[in-house]
Formats: sequence, C-alpha cells, structure tokens
Amino acid sequence: MTRPDDSFAGFELPAALLRTLTELGLHEPFPIQAATLPDALKGRDVLGRGRTGSGKTLAFGLPLLARTAGRRAEPKEPLALVLVPTRELAEQVTQALTPYAEALRLRMATVVGGLSIGRQAAALREGAEVVVATPGRLHDLIQRKACRLGRVRITVLDEADQMCDLGFLPQVSEALDQVRPGGQRMLFSATLDGDVDQLVRRHLHDPVVHSVDPSASTVTAMEHHVLVVHGPDRYAVTTEIAARDGRVLLFLDTKHGVDQLTRHLRANGVHAGALHSGKSQPQRTRTLAQFKNGHIGVLVATDVAARGLHVDDLDLVVNVDPPTDPKDYVHRAGRTARAGESGSVVTLVLSAQRRETSRMLAEAGVEATVTKVRSGEAELSRITGAKAPSGLPLDGEPAASRPKNTNAPFRGLGTSKNASRGAGGTSRKAAEARKLAEARKAAHVRRNG
Repeated sequence: MTRPDDSFAGFELPAALLRTLTELGLHEPFPIQAATLPDALKGRDVLGRGRTGSGKTLAFGLPLLARTAGRRAEPKEPLALVLVPTRELAEQVTQALTPYAEALRLRMATVVGGLSIGRQAAALREGAEVVVATPGRLHDLIQRKACRLGRVRITVLDEADQMCDLGFLPQVSEALDQVRPGGQRMLFSATLDGDVDQLVRRHLHDPVVHSVDPSASTVTAMEHHVLVVHGPDRYAVTTEIAARDGRVLLFLDTKHGVDQLTRHLRANGVHAGALHSGKSQPQRTRTLAQFKNGHIGVLVATDVAARGLHVDDLDLVVNVDPPTDPKDYVHRAGRTARAGESGSVVTLVLSAQRRETSRMLAEAGVEATVTKVRSGEAELSRITGAKAPSGLPLDGEPAASRPKNTNAPFRGLGTSKNASRGAGGTSRKAAEARKLAEARKAAHVRRNG
C-alpha cells in the first residue's frame, strides 16, 4: 500500500501543481520534500537541514506557490520572497519554479546584481507575486524605494549558511525585519551553527526542524579521492583530467588562477570556460549555459561563482586548489552526486599540503582514498577518466607551451591558500596581496549580490 508521502498526490497541493509535476515526470518526493511539505503547507515556520542537491528548491517552492496562489501583488509590493546567496542560484531557483508559477498564474521576478537595476525595478512596478533575490541587489532596490516588503507573507532563506559566509547577514536581517510580522519563514541550510543559528533564534517562530542527513557535512553518494602530485607535474595532471570524457568542474581559489588555467586548457584543445565574480553577469550566464548544454565540458570556477550551482549529470568535481575550510569542501563536493545520483570528488595536493588537507577532511566527516599519481599513469585514468588532450589550440588560442623552468609548477596552480612556500606556495608579499584582493572581492560581492 502506498503511503501518502510516497507520492506528490498525497499532499494537499493545488491540482495545477500536481498536473505540472506529472508533466515534468516528477511523481515521488525526495526525503527533504516529503519531510517538510506537510508543515510548510500548513504555514508553519520550517528549518530544513540537508546537503545541497537534496531537493530543497521544491521543498520550499511548492508550498510557497501553493500558499500564494489566488493573490495579486500590488506594484513594488511582492507577496513572497526567496533570498539566495548568488546570482547563479537565483536564476536556477527562478527557472526551477517558473513552470509551477505559470500553472498558478503567479508572476516571478529575479533581482540580482550584475544586471540592469532599472529593468528589475520595472518588473517590480508591474507587479510580481514572487521575488527571488540576492541580498545586495534587494537592499539597493529597497533604498531606491523600488521595492517594499511589508506585504511579504512568506520568506525563504535558501543556502543560509552560504549567505552568512559571504557577509550578507546584516542585509538578510534587514529584509526579515521589514517583511510582514507573523508571516511564514522557511530557512534551508547545510549547517545550522554560528550566524545561521542567530537568524533562526531571532526571526523564526517555533520552527519545525527537519534534518534529512544524519550529519550536516555527511556526503554519502560520493567517492572521495586525494591525489598526491609532484609540483612540476601538477598542471599536466589537471590538463589530463580536464580532457576526460564527460563534464568536470574544477575549483581554484583565485580569479587569476581560474583565467590562467582556462587559457591553458583551451590552448591544449580542451573546451573549457571560466566562471568567477570578475566576469559580467551575461558572460557568467552564457558560460554556465554552455556547460549545461555540453558545448563546453570543463568549467573552471571559484567558490563564490559556483555557490549553489546545479548541473545535471556532473559526476566529477576536482579541487585543483584544496580548500582549507571543511564547509567549502562540502559545498564544492555538493556540485556532484545531486538528487540521488553518484559522483566523485578529487582533491589535488602537494606533499606539503597532505597533513592540513587530511585535517580538513576529518572535520568535514569525509574519508578519502589517498593515491600518489603522475600524468600519463593508468591509475590517474582509473580514478578520474583522465586522458591525453589533443594539444590542438581552440580557435583564437595561442599554442600551449611549458613553463621555461620545468621544476616550477604551472603558475596559477599549486598556489592555494594552504600551500607552503617552497612547495608550490607563494611568497609573503604575494600572500598579502592575495588577502587584500580577497577582501576587496568580498566587499564587491556584498555590494552587488
């Protein structure tokens, strides 16, 4: 006998939503959806903890739309608000919910930095029942009196821990102070500590807590590998992994490193694209679309640009620069093995980085297989699918060349924040310059969403 929570039909959802779910081939809810939908549909405050990729968008999106259906927004006064940390996640949430919103004749508006604020203000003037926003741009529109939150009855904070990590806590709190008192709040996060706990205690009323994963940092449907590489061989290993069949997402710490690696890969015949906060929003949108449709098979990105990123059939994530924070590892790893699929996470380390990386993985609750590899070896291919690149530069790219000093790692690789000097690390002056650049980047992100 089928239990009510084995099918979306068992929930009190509008018929239009059930039809749309069926048309899109969705019949059974994921665990986070089955757990939260009954309480969310009743209007309860919900605190959902689950790793990224667990199906949170529909967990909050379906009840938000169902409880907003039949109402009409006045100009500049939305009825429901979804706050997310990045532009890419805002666009993904909008895309995911649009078919259901259209079925209920609800209007949606996306409010993010990097795009015309005038057009976004115009969309709010025309009336939008549901607004999906990054905190920085929403703050700007409120300051311009182009948006008022007093009629917002339902507020969602998605990837709340990432918003706090990016410094958006003041702007998120400001928005929650302005929404309708007594309205419904739903907060979804991979972790519930620190600033997230502060948000919960201040803004949620008697929330129902649903934690799908036994641990906030448990990543179960993945294989985890640490590949110990020799400094001068690091760029060759990375290039061979990138040349594999199938999509791969490469994480680096800096925008400069992302750009340099992307140019190197393209010069070696690998179809790669760069994604970081220094790119314009149209550039970021185009690159992400090319990655999703298969026009490029390799996405080289920083953490900031890839927060909340969802790509179907992404089975390999590579930390070219190993993260130092376990939360960053969990976030990066969460780009694969989404929605019940499997995937692998590979972290490249120099010998001098092994101890710190092992400590970080332990804190993340991850057990990884450690293997020493060199470019061209069968073991590298077995773990990652690596193969030799064509070596033929893509259109507009100069031919690739090795660094003159073959004892030095490829510049831009082996310069992660936890690399020690003399083992692919940077000098003290370079480290100080990087810290200054990162501080400026964080300030830019907070201003522009």
